[in-house]
Amino acid sequence: MNNKLYAITDTQLLPGDKLFDAVAAVLKGGCKLVQYRDKSSDKARRLFEAKNLLALCNQYQAQLLINDDVSLAQEIGAHGVHLGQGDSNPIAARIILGNRAIIGVTCHDSLTLAQQAIKDSANYVAFGRFFPSSTKPDAHPAPISLISDARKEFSNTPIVVIGGITLDNGKQLLDAGAAMLAVCHSLFSAEDITAQARKFIELKN
Repeated sequence: MNNKLYAITDTQLLPGDKLFDAVAAVLKGGCKLVQYRDKSSDKARRLFEAKNLLALCNQYQAQLLINDDVSLAQEIGAHGVHLGQGDSNPIAARIILGNRAIIGVTCHDSLTLAQQAIKDSANYVAFGRFFPSSTKPDAHPAPISLISDARKEFSNTPIVVIGGITLDNGKQLLDAGAAMLAVCHSLFSAEDITAQARKFIELKN
């Protein structure tokens, strides 16, 4: 977790082989953390895609996290998982994946949820949405002040922010104390994904 960009894939935005081309492009741009997010029930395709994405990430010395599927992460040897509030418990995930795994937890707009996640061995906490989001349109909005509050309370835990993040609004989230910007649509819908990734990484705070 050593730069500002955290890329999140989207099945509808990146169908078929577009997924691999797009993730390769973002890795070429310098992204070091990718989350494979696919809510479908097609286990065979998800296994195939996750294996190939892991190989791509390893090629670029980047890390791959699996969204909400601890068993898939374990099966392919992914670098970790990202868990929602209705998914596996971080403690159970830690037992299965081991101490070296990265475990992130969605905390919406709640410092209380973040505190529990950290207690349960999360490596990072994720807040959002901060802006209107096409990926999660129904997510409850979070105030930007939440980031600075979380930074004060959880000084040793990286804060990831998500939800409608663009090059135009990302800097204010970094200025507020975010460690990483989790981006899907604004990144993968760009005409030049590699250039877009570089621009996110170069945002100053």
